[in-house]
Amino acid sequence: MADRILTLRDINRMTLARQLLLERSHMTATAAVERLVGMQAQLASAPFVGLWTRLQDFKRDDLASAIERREVVKATLMRATLHLASAADYLRFRTTLSSVLEGAAESITKNRTPIDAGRVLEVARAYISEQPRTFAELSAMLTAEMPDADVGAMRYTVRTHIPMVQVPVSGGWSYPAKPAFTIAEDWLGNPFDTAERLPELVKRYLAAFGPATAADIQAWSYLNLPDVKAAIETIRPELVTYRDEKKRELLDVADMPQVDGSVDAPIRFLPEFDNLVLSHKDRKRVVADAFRKQVYLPGLRVAATILVDGFVGAVWKVSTAKGVATLTVTPLVTLTQAQRASIADEAERLVRFVEPEAKGYGVAWAE
Repeated sequence: MADRILTLRDINRMTLARQLLLERSHMTATAAVERLVGMQAQLASAPFVGLWTRLQDFKRDDLASAIERREVVKATLMRATLHLASAADYLRFRTTLSSVLEGAAESITKNRTPIDAGRVLEVARAYISEQPRTFAELSAMLTAEMPDADVGAMRYTVRTHIPMVQVPVSGGWSYPAKPAFTIAEDWLGNPFDTAERLPELVKRYLAAFGPATAADIQAWSYLNLPDVKAAIETIRPELVTYRDEKKRELLDVADMPQVDGSVDAPIRFLPEFDNLVLSHKDRKRVVADAFRKQVYLPGLRVAATILVDGFVGAVWKVSTAKGVATLTVTPLVTLTQAQRASIADEAERLVRFVEPEAKGYGVAWAE
């Protein structure tokens, strides 16, 4: 029997459903972070906004308390970038993703003066094990220990080879601009799962981001594509397949809810660096090629976006002047009167969430 052909809108709606973006969920913050297989977190505020847009009646403390209880941690994971992940997922999949982290370190250090990586990791682990350390403190220690070595190479080697988590603080967005790091196993009180769990990780990705191609899985994880394809073959009997309009194979886990392109998609605000716009090789399921430059910015930044009819149709930012917080919307598509009203309604609530201590609030349009 031939595979079902999915239109771009079909793929879009299926992805949004898994991302909790068609209907806000009542699940807990920890369960949502786990459902999403982590949330990119270069900006401390981003996961909070990402959950605000996905969960019903989400409050900042819902995530902050989960972080304080050590149910959720902030650490370097997929694509060798900072993510929030459930503690269970971090312990379960850190070993599987170790090749990504080590490969990232090699790509950074290969053109620099060689370092004694073994010694760097030994002294760094001992230093961090004494008490949580900032990377400024770590850099100073490493420079004192090995003054002729490339401190940048040493620092990045430590970041990618030693499993560490950021130590949260009370208030704000739970993590400061210059955080301290501690040894993950000490923080969580449990050892890492040392098993190779790539097939399981593939299924988790598909449940959160599918249906998708093998190249999409690689783009999300940065794992080697041959390894991804080999993992797919081990679980292929458990998967279902579709084809997109270019006849490319799309993989999916079985028994996922079926959503087609006719389903209405509400206005949804996404934070900077949201994984929805980063986790596929072919990003047209959410971001039209015409808007790539407005979303993927210089310096590897990713804009905060607004989904209009399921696709990125505007970008947004919050600024504060004289105590007044203003959320500014820049449309990328022509908006209907109803869409503008929905965006304004969401923006009014979101600006209060982002800047709760402002003296006043406003929504502006940059046409």
